[in-house]
Amino acid sequence: MKICGLTREADVDAAVEAGADAIGFVLYPKSPRAVTVERAAELASRLPPFITPVLLFVNADAPEVMASLAQVKGAIAQFHGEETPEQCEEATGPGRFRYLRAARIPLGAAGAGFDLVKYASDYSHAQAILLDAHVEGYGGGGKAFDWSLLPPAVDAHLVLSGGLTPANVSDGIHSLRTRCKTLSVDVSSGVEIDGPGHKGLKDAGKIRAFVAAVRAADASFSS
Repeated sequence: MKICGLTREADVDAAVEAGADAIGFVLYPKSPRAVTVERAAELASRLPPFITPVLLFVNADAPEVMASLAQVKGAIAQFHGEETPEQCEEATGPGRFRYLRAARIPLGAAGAGFDLVKYASDYSHAQAILLDAHVEGYGGGGKAFDWSLLPPAVDAHLVLSGGLTPANVSDGIHSLRTRCKTLSVDVSSGVEIDGPGHKGLKDAGKIRAFVAAVRAADASFSS
C-alpha cells in the first residue's frame, strides 16, 4: 500500500512505522501537497530498504521526469495527466525506470463507460494502473468512484485510489481484489489531519488505522 502526498519528516516516519510499502511525493506545482524534487529526495532519504518512493507527475516534460527519477534513489514515476503511452515510455527511458499510470474514472453511473480493459492494454508497459476518481483538476479530490461498475476481469496489476479511508478501504479491496492480477491501495486525503489548511499534513493515528484495515482485509482472503 502507498501513502501519498507527504510533505513532512514526521509523516514519512509514521508511514514507515505503520508498515506502508510505498511513499508518494507530489511534484505537480499546482497541487496543495506539492514538494520540490529536492525536498522529495530529502524526505525519501529517510526510507529504509524495500520501501519505494513514488514521484507523481502531471504532464511534465520527459527530461524533467528523467532528472527527478535520477535524483530520488529507487523512485518510480506516477503519471496523472494526459500522458500517452509513448510519452510515458520516453519519460522513463524505456525500461530504465518503472511507472504507474493513473486512470481517471468518472463519478457516478458514467463510470460504467470507462473502458478499463482497453486502457490497461494501451498502457501495458506500466507496472500498474492506478484507479482514481475523475474530478476537476488532477487527483481524486477525496472522492470515490463506483467500484462495482469496473469490469469483472482486467489483465493488469491495479492500485485502488480515490476517496479511500480507514472506514471504506476494506470494502474497496473486497470489491476489486478478484478482478485483476493483484490489487494495491493508495491513500492521501483519507489519512490527513481534519480541518481546512491541512492538505499534505498526515495524521499518524489515521495512517495506522488505514494500514490495519488493509492488513485485515488481506487476511480475510487467505483465511
